Amino acid sequence: MKKISATELSSLLEQPNHSLFLLDVREPNEFEYCHLPNSHLIPMQSIPNRLDELPKDSPIITICHHGMRSQQVAQFLLQNGFTDVINLTGGVNAWAAQVDNSMPTY
Repeated sequence: MKKISATELSSLLEQPNHSLFLLDVREPNEFEYCHLPNSHLIPMQSIPNRLDELPKDSPIITICHHGMRSQQVAQFLLQNGFTDVINLTGGVNAWAAQVDNSMPTY
């Protein structure tokens, strides 16, 4: 499984015309508290019933609080026909620490 650090992801997001799909798999209350700009919330438990909402032709970056739930979702997606799935190592916690110090943490 591919992994990406917060700083590497930040660099990719700065590129014009990037086609990354940011998939946040946390719960709605976590997402409301803090999230990466332009990320899409689909809670982990909802993923199996919402696969048709995910792009097959764009890289999917899976995101959670610390990177564990998103890693499980990334593995699930790979097992279900998605080929370009990348897990954000350290999740939004790493993003707040390494990229956006103004992001609230919990």
